Amino acid sequence: MPPATTPVTLPDVDVLREIARRVLWLSASIVDAANAGRPNDSGVKVGGHQASSASMVDIMVALWFAELTDRDRVSVKPHASPVLHAINYLLGDLDESYLPLLRAKGGLQSYPSRLKDPGTVDFSTGSVGIGATAALWAAMAHRYVSSRFPGAPAGGRFVSLLGDAELDEGAIWEAVMDPAVAKMGELLWVVDLNRQSLDRVVPDIQIAKLQGMFAAAGWQVVVLKWGRVISRLFERPGGQALRARLEAMPNEEYQRMLRVGPAQIAERILAGGAGGTDAPQLKALLDEIAPADLAVAVRDLGGHDLGLLVDTFRSVDPHRPTVVFAYTVKGRGLPTEGHPSNHSALLSAAQMDALAVTSGMERATPWQRFEPDTAAGRLCAERGGALRREPVTPTAPVALPAQLGHGYRKPTSTQAALGRLLADLPRDAPEAAARVVTCSPDVASSTNLGGWINKTGVWSVEDRHDWFADDAERVLRWREDSKGQHIELGIAEVNLVSLLGELGVTWSRWGERLIPIATIYDPFVSRALEPWSYGIYAGGQSILVGTPSGVTLAPEGGAHQSITTPSIGLEQPGCVAWEPAFAQDLEWCFLHAMSQVGVEGGTSAYFRLSTRPMNPELARVPDDPALRERRRRQAVAGGYRLPADHLPRDEDVTLVGVGAIMPEVLEAAKTLAGHGVRAGVVCLTSPDLVFRSLQQRDSRDAGLGSGILDELFPAEYPAPLVTVHDGHPHTLAFLAAARGDRIRSLGVTMFGQSSGLADAYRLHGIDTGSIIDAALTMAGR
Repeated sequence: MPPATTPVTLPDVDVLREIARRVLWLSASIVDAANAGRPNDSGVKVGGHQASSASMVDIMVALWFAELTDRDRVSVKPHASPVLHAINYLLGDLDESYLPLLRAKGGLQSYPSRLKDPGTVDFSTGSVGIGATAALWAAMAHRYVSSRFPGAPAGGRFVSLLGDAELDEGAIWEAVMDPAVAKMGELLWVVDLNRQSLDRVVPDIQIAKLQGMFAAAGWQVVVLKWGRVISRLFERPGGQALRARLEAMPNEEYQRMLRVGPAQIAERILAGGAGGTDAPQLKALLDEIAPADLAVAVRDLGGHDLGLLVDTFRSVDPHRPTVVFAYTVKGRGLPTEGHPSNHSALLSAAQMDALAVTSGMERATPWQRFEPDTAAGRLCAERGGALRREPVTPTAPVALPAQLGHGYRKPTSTQAALGRLLADLPRDAPEAAARVVTCSPDVASSTNLGGWINKTGVWSVEDRHDWFADDAERVLRWREDSKGQHIELGIAEVNLVSLLGELGVTWSRWGERLIPIATIYDPFVSRALEPWSYGIYAGGQSILVGTPSGVTLAPEGGAHQSITTPSIGLEQPGCVAWEPAFAQDLEWCFLHAMSQVGVEGGTSAYFRLSTRPMNPELARVPDDPALRERRRRQAVAGGYRLPADHLPRDEDVTLVGVGAIMPEVLEAAKTLAGHGVRAGVVCLTSPDLVFRSLQQRDSRDAGLGSGILDELFPAEYPAPLVTVHDGHPHTLAFLAAARGDRIRSLGVTMFGQSSGLADAYRLHGIDTGSIIDAALTMAGR
């Protein structure tokens, strides 16, 4: 960063200031129009963030109008979305008709949305801390794509604009501390250091501590505390005392000083014997400065000095990530400037009128671009053209087989079956395998990815020497280079799913399809839930594998026994949840899920798998090709009956099972038959899809459902239901609505404990005896 005394050499800084004034006006007007310009008979506040936007105006103008290229990607802090919309409007990227429609149906979203906003938005934000890290993971995803596919489009900088309060979020530091990040010089973070959060003026932002944490992670740290105007005052006699006094002020005192008239500022600076032995020089300096000029000077923070900002962005070290702490004033240029309660405060009509005067605008006609023949108009047109992107051209379609056809003869867990499927994929479907990338938070070997890793290698930002290459006893060949297809992260599930989401949008960002697959211990899906959901919301398509799951992992104890994850998967928008019981089901369902990832109109998937070996004979997969294909279609649709030729009209009770619990369900049916109770068996591969079939069956959108519900539960043959699940029993309770049947749902409702498998099932009432008892009761025996 150039020293503060360096003269401004940027020739168009005055034009940038003119544009900044217009952006401030437009962003405030966008919020004003949403609240005061539209009818609102609901009584619900529309809201917006004029003050939070104002602190970001100069930072964003410096980037969009002097620094960014069409290859750069920017994550904008949620509360600055009106600034982004105002900039897109001036650049010709957003039609004027949208400006009055903030937070209205079909209009501008409350926070930047990559899929729902009409203008260019690179990253969806809204959940503080999560969207901020998205640019980091996008940079890693682009590096992966570039190393695997030489024809991929080149990338630029990946910029995150954060509010300082976002640094409280743990997701920020999990991402910053990832070892690979220190080598990624394309990262630029700019922290809007306005020292206010939603509720208060932050009393102590611990800037030195934050700087040290970034520096320790290998980042270049730049602090823009003061602008060049006040920095020239610091060089005059008494200037160092002035600087010391301002920097020693608590945040609250500084903010309060911004709220008084210019004539009172010098008095507040001198209060309490400020300056010490240098007090006379300090007073003499303040006496020389006109009150109006002093009011301007104390507001001259680094985050509002356009020339300084541009010079800083152009001078950062491109070989390591950079964070810029830019001091700003929340509400800069607005009547609410610096007020402790300005976060969601709305300007009154009188205040908007006053802002129009200072902005050179008319409130009655707020949406004005610059005239084309003005310097500002020419710069807007030039930058609009420079930032315009060509539509992304996707790569050629990749065909995925419906099945691999190897067969399963020995007892195999669904987790092991996944490992085998991935290991076989490079041989059986090499074109599809080339698009697969796996991720794991230090559990790759314990989730059966070893065979895949041995064949494809581990991807790394830079090649690393394999010191164990000559170790004959090594089973897992852990070679790290830029050609691998597995990305290993530390024990940080938030990092895992955040990267997964960005790997899942490369098809739409750069035209290169990936099929990202992540394995995670199922109990920790909840820990990663918010960023996982965020990635799907932002358009990321991927497959998350939770394994092992449930109390079936009995010896591991309650901390490793997941209960609520089936509901999470079923309720997650943009995702299909699966829990196949048998290896063959896993293969069919997983290949189908892969075919839906990385394509227009595609969807994510969540698989809940187990380490319990399952006898494939229990699945009774037909040998006849036509019947086998029918079974595959049923499995992919959500479930099937066992045996396939069983007649539902003969049933006294229907047993419905999911996943690892199927041996107990089948054994219960066999025992019941021995006692004269005819029990049908339904094996669900996806309760999610069966529930959708129920929802769509009576929908006006006829034909949307797969019809699997009526195949499994024919309306003409009602029977009491007993559902069994190694998860919370309410997951399958909806089946009572299929035919109006009486139902008893068995499942897990308590924390588990270390035990054997049989003990765990008995403890939670999902063992064979409990199923038989429930079935006899429902059958009236």
